[in-house]
Amino acid sequence: MIDLLRLVRAHNLLIATAAVLAGGWIALASVQTPKVLAFAALAAVGIGMAGYACNDIWDQAADRVNRSGTGRPLATGRISRGAADLCVAAGAFIGLTGAALVSGTAVAVAAAALLLLVLYSPVLKPRGLLGNVAVALVAGLPLEYGAIAVGNPRAGIVPWILASWIHLVREIVKDIDDQAGDQALGRRTLPLVLGARRASVVGGVLAAAFVPLSLALPAAAHYHGPYFLIALFAQLAVLAVASRLFIGRAPAGGNSRLLKGAMLVGIVALVAGRVA
Repeated sequence: MIDLLRLVRAHNLLIATAAVLAGGWIALASVQTPKVLAFAALAAVGIGMAGYACNDIWDQAADRVNRSGTGRPLATGRISRGAADLCVAAGAFIGLTGAALVSGTAVAVAAAALLLLVLYSPVLKPRGLLGNVAVALVAGLPLEYGAIAVGNPRAGIVPWILASWIHLVREIVKDIDDQAGDQALGRRTLPLVLGARRASVVGGVLAAAFVPLSLALPAAAHYHGPYFLIALFAQLAVLAVASRLFIGRAPAGGNSRLLKGAMLVGIVALVAGRVA
C-alpha cells in the first residue's frame, strides 16, 4: 500500500485537493464547499493519480539513474507494471467521472490536462522548455479548476498564473537535478541543451521575477492586505532559491522542497487575501 501511495504521489494529491478547494473559496470569497467543488477536487485527484503513474511508467529507465537513492517503486520492481497501468486507468475514470459531475467545461479541462500528462514524458519533456511550460500550466491548474467549478473562472486566473510560475521554476530545478537520467534517455531538457550553469541562471531569473509578479497581479485584482503579509514568506523562499541558482549552489532536492513550501504558503495567502 505504501508503494502505491508513493507511485501516485499521495502527498501531491493532497496538495492538489487543497488547491482546488482554495480556488473555489477564492472565487466565492468565502470558505464554503458546495458539491460541485468537492467533485472538482475528486477529479483533480483522479487526473493527478493517472498522470503520476503514467509518468513513472515512461520514466522507469531514467528513475533507475536519478532516483536510485529514493527508489521509485515501479523502477525498483516493488510494484508491477500491471498495477501501475491499473492506477492510470482508475485515475482517469475517477477524474473524468468527478469532472462530469461538475460541468461540461470541467470535463473538457480535465480531459485536456490528462492528455498533456500522458504525453509529457514521451513527447513534451524531451523538448526542454516547452515541456516545462506545459507541465507547469497543468500543475498550477487546480486553483483555476476550483474557480471553474463554482462558476467564476475569471477569479482563478491570477492564482493559476502565480502557481504555474513557481511550478515552472521547480521543473527547471528538477531537470538540473535529473540530468544523468535524462541524458541516458536522449532527452533535450534545458540543462542538457544550455548547460547546467545557464539553465540555473534562467531558473534564477524566473524565480526573481516571481516576486514583483506576485505583488503586481494580486494588487491589480484587489486582493486584501492579509495576502501580502502571508505571501511575504513564500516570496522569501523563492528569492532564496533564486540566489542559490545564481551562485550555482543547488543542493539535490533542496530547491525543489523550498519551492513546494512556497506553493503551500502561497495558497494560504491567496485564500486569506479574498476571504479575510
